[in-house]
Amino acid sequence: MDLERHRRELHVHCYRMLGSFEEAEDAVQEVFLRAWRARATLADGDNVRAWLYKIATNVCLDALRVRSRRAPVLKSFADVPWLQPYPDRLLDEIAPPEDEPDAVVVARETIALAYVAVIQLLPPRQRAVLILRDVLEWSAKETAEALEISVAAANSALQRARATLEDQSLPSTAGELSADERALLDRYVDAHQRADAEAALAITRADIRVTMPPHPWLFEGVEQVRPLMSEGLPGAGEWRVVPTSANRMPAAACYLREHGATGDFRAFKLDVLRIVDGLVAEVTTFDATLFDRFGLPATVGHP
Repeated sequence: MDLERHRRELHVHCYRMLGSFEEAEDAVQEVFLRAWRARATLADGDNVRAWLYKIATNVCLDALRVRSRRAPVLKSFADVPWLQPYPDRLLDEIAPPEDEPDAVVVARETIALAYVAVIQLLPPRQRAVLILRDVLEWSAKETAEALEISVAAANSALQRARATLEDQSLPSTAGELSADERALLDRYVDAHQRADAEAALAITRADIRVTMPPHPWLFEGVEQVRPLMSEGLPGAGEWRVVPTSANRMPAAACYLREHGATGDFRAFKLDVLRIVDGLVAEVTTFDATLFDRFGLPATVGHP
């Protein structure tokens, strides 16, 4: 029984449930431990993938009960302080299910930061039902069996979860990164590497939003963001910026060498961009904790 081939997709499932890359890693370890202990219960002909997803869902529900992890509001990503990005290079490792070779395993809209953040508003069971039904496309009966609830309860939870998502007006993120998005990311990288605040502002929308989980900071509109860039970019030191992608969104890995320092540039932050109509509409800035998961070094030298 080859369970390892499912590790990455189970990690993504736990990431959606928990909103944290690192907590999802811990959850997957627990999933495989429980699966090993329960291996005798798996009969010949059973769907191993579905069995693992059932275990993973319940591992996450157990974790959420212990941690009481639920966002009370969502005015910005700052309201989800445990939110972390997901490296696209790891999403690309996922193999389609054996019985669905043409399946799109990780749809962009279900891994985007906005989606992951907004479902943190949901009570744990609603969150689980929503993911099983709308992301994995399980039937109401399959979902109810996995969660050991009635079909009526599963349908009711799904209805309430969908209503919450509708109230939040999730931005559209359909499709892969476009050539225009990649070109705009290149301009963003160039402006930040040159510490040119005006060039950076020239490619942002007037209603730009900047958040920095886990910090509770929210900057809205050009007038709030302008001093952040005008003072922060040149004031911090010299920058080296590497284009990458997270959550199927353009991202910039930023390395900093402080004024007066010598030697290499050190990993400093990761900016994940949401682009609307050819301009940057939102920047979510994370620290450098996950640089290694993105395949990025801790330091870089001169180009």
